[in-house]
Amino acid sequence: MPIIKILPHPDYCPQGAEISAPSGTSICEALLDNHIEIEHACDMSCACTTCHIIVREGFASLNEVDENEEDLLDRAWGLEPDSRLSCQAYLGQKDLVVEIPKYSINHAKEKH
Repeated sequence: MPIIKILPHPDYCPQGAEISAPSGTSICEALLDNHIEIEHACDMSCACTTCHIIVREGFASLNEVDENEEDLLDRAWGLEPDSRLSCQAYLGQKDLVVEIPKYSINHAKEKH
């Protein structure tokens, strides 16, 4: 089972985390199954960008990006060349390092 290392995020996992999930699982499902409550406003139907992640290591081991995901990623906050929608990125055989961006379209909050 591939290991996903999640870099620290102030809201979702302040200390960072390491989880494992079976190949073929979406990164979003793996995060949620391990109590990392990443946003997924469209219920993982590839209709928003709230589950945007940046794959820092292991990008090539994921499934190909399809046209619908590419179109949506263009709207993601903090888009980088190795960005994916975690609901559409399925684990292969390799370990990953992922970063959850500080903000998403729905997540820009003011701190009091």
